[in-house]
Amino acid sequence: MENKTLDPTQIKGWGIDADPKNDPTYPMRDRMNVGQDPDSKHRPDSLQPVDTEVLRSIERPNVSAVFGTPAPPTGLSGLIRRAAFKYSENRYRHWLPLIVADRVNVVEGIVSDLAHGKVPNIWAEKGYNVEWKHNRSAFITKMSLIAAATAGVVLWLSSSSDSKKKRRPEPRNYLSRF
Repeated sequence: MENKTLDPTQIKGWGIDADPKNDPTYPMRDRMNVGQDPDSKHRPDSLQPVDTEVLRSIERPNVSAVFGTPAPPTGLSGLIRRAAFKYSENRYRHWLPLIVADRVNVVEGIVSDLAHGKVPNIWAEKGYNVEWKHNRSAFITKMSLIAAATAGVVLWLSSSSDSKKKRRPEPRNYLSRF
């Protein structure tokens, strides 16, 4: 296989945004009195200070120049998040644990609320009053499906424990033949 180097000037459209007059955002920047052309190739001189643990992708050598104010990862969800960030962002091993960590974090939050003597109002937090008011048919369908699924799981779990007791064979006494 031959390794070719390409001359960027030969690529159609290369450098199309180099001229500020050809930049589609130029008129907007002009109206907003933004004097300099933003240069995405250089990092700013002063970076946002990192005073809490910030999880970063293994594809990036440094923390981003600017990031949201994070809540440091704590508890079981924090352990799951740290494990997820050991893998590349193009792997399910990165994203699926992050989804699980979000769900675990919800449970941790409820347990934390209960430990501090606060009973969470899950009905209001999930917006069920608004859904009842503005989308009643979908709300009734959703609650019916949740009730049916819950009843099915409860019946399945309770029947499987009864059937295990019924199916257990009696121990045989092999010495009775002699």
